[in-house]
Amino acid sequence: MDTQTRTPNTASSRLEIEPGYQTGFANEFATEALPGALPEGRNSPQRAAYGLYAEQLSGTAFTAPRGHNRRSWLYRIRPAAVHKPFTQLPSDRLVANFAEVPPTPPNQLRWDALPMPTEPTDFVDGWVTMAGNGSAEAMNGCAIHLYAANRSMKDRFFYSADGELLIVPQEGRLHIATEMGQLDVEPFDIAVIPRGVRFAVSLPDGTARGYICENFGALLRLPDLGPIGSNGLANPRDFLTPHAAYEDREGDFELVAKMNGNLWRADIGHSPLDVVAWHGNYAPYKYDLRRFNTIGSISFDHPDPSIFLVLQSQSDTPGVDTIDFVIFPPRWLAAEDTFRPPWFHRNVASEFMGLVHGVYDAKAEGFVPGGASLHNCMSGHGPDADTFEKASHSDTTTPKKVGDTMAFMFETRTLIKPTRFALETAQLQADYYECWQGLKKHFNPEQR
Repeated sequence: MDTQTRTPNTASSRLEIEPGYQTGFANEFATEALPGALPEGRNSPQRAAYGLYAEQLSGTAFTAPRGHNRRSWLYRIRPAAVHKPFTQLPSDRLVANFAEVPPTPPNQLRWDALPMPTEPTDFVDGWVTMAGNGSAEAMNGCAIHLYAANRSMKDRFFYSADGELLIVPQEGRLHIATEMGQLDVEPFDIAVIPRGVRFAVSLPDGTARGYICENFGALLRLPDLGPIGSNGLANPRDFLTPHAAYEDREGDFELVAKMNGNLWRADIGHSPLDVVAWHGNYAPYKYDLRRFNTIGSISFDHPDPSIFLVLQSQSDTPGVDTIDFVIFPPRWLAAEDTFRPPWFHRNVASEFMGLVHGVYDAKAEGFVPGGASLHNCMSGHGPDADTFEKASHSDTTTPKKVGDTMAFMFETRTLIKPTRFALETAQLQADYYECWQGLKKHFNPEQR
């Protein structure tokens, strides 16, 4: 975060920015903003360099198998424990226990984009929970939020104890200054902020809107490729983790925590983004969705949407995920004598979709960038009537490019329950069901 855009509270203010990022997914990274800040051969020396404090940040159980254990050691100006007591903030737009939402209808649901706020609203205040399942308390399931903001966070910092945050910008860039470095993300990027990591968001374009999947369960990971082999889909080298950067600022600041769906605030006399060095494999990262290596059929038929899987949160049942993050990027369609758009289907899994850019190839109208749809367990859905008619009569002897689009899906193994806000907001499209009412009867028992 550029210190020129944030007025320092004291004369002692420094922000160290190293160019570029470290590459790889969940690597054992090591980075320091001052030479020699990282201890050699140990994690917790008797006296750390530069008078820093050593602090471990653990994202998994201590006894997790080594291959699954995620933690980082931070070397910071003050420990994270240094702040005043928390007091609760109003947070009636957030939900973290989905046993307490209204009954879930079996209807197909779709929403227009959230309007930009008319009052000054920063990234944290701009959240609203649309749907989810499980609970933050049980550390199982997820919450799906939308955000719309028009003000940068100033002298205010945030972390979620409920889950890791998968942020999908749709409009407007985000500059995310975290304890462990800085991420610049824009539409077509995603950012993942681990549970507990403190950060602040500024808005280079003045306004921003997008989606958040808050993962209460097992950490997001890259899927296994199976018969695809060693390459394809999201490649590990394309994930970017920041270098260490720190602020040394003192003054009157606010630390906001999210715990069990509630927001809490505490006064803090310094910037918590004061980590001078860190090493480990638990850290924020970003990924450019345009780097996704799409796999598809080059003969006939339409593979399952799992070929578009970017990240997954696994459950205790092998082969069943609690969250799949799937994208539908630009790609070539080449299958012959095949209905090329997504087919009509009903799933045991539930699907919450969003649109970052362009037009989704299964819906010609009504599904707008910034909007969302929810097709729950066993709710029938698929292409609208116009898309079906065009695709049923199109030429499939030549490949077709689906371009200038980016849609995505949060898919879960359990019911995605819409919140009261989602069921009552003016953005809910009451006429969504009509997109299928024009599907004609073509059945003729006398003609094959």
